[in-house]
Amino acid sequence: MTDLDKIMPMDKIIAFCQQWEIRELALFGSALREDFGPESDFDFLVTFNPEANWGLFEHVQMQQELQEMLQRPVDLISRRALERSHNWLRRQEILSTAQPLFTEEM
Repeated sequence: MTDLDKIMPMDKIIAFCQQWEIRELALFGSALREDFGPESDFDFLVTFNPEANWGLFEHVQMQQELQEMLQRPVDLISRRALERSHNWLRRQEILSTAQPLFTEEM
């Protein structure tokens, strides 16, 4: 991983995940590679608790909160949506490279 500890306020990430009933928040994409730079965005894979039932409005709100927190563009993909995707190559790539930042057990 890159110098994410300097960019990623883990105390705020944990509070965010608890507030939004997130079981796991994982990072994937350029943030985990050498080509991550000042203009790069963050790509997150989010797994919600089964009782969480968020809609599009809440999804956009979560994305905006993360963008404000991290001061960078954010892509937020739900695990449920990814698992339903017909693009199996993308699904396989994300699932095989995602690194958890938060898990409910933390």
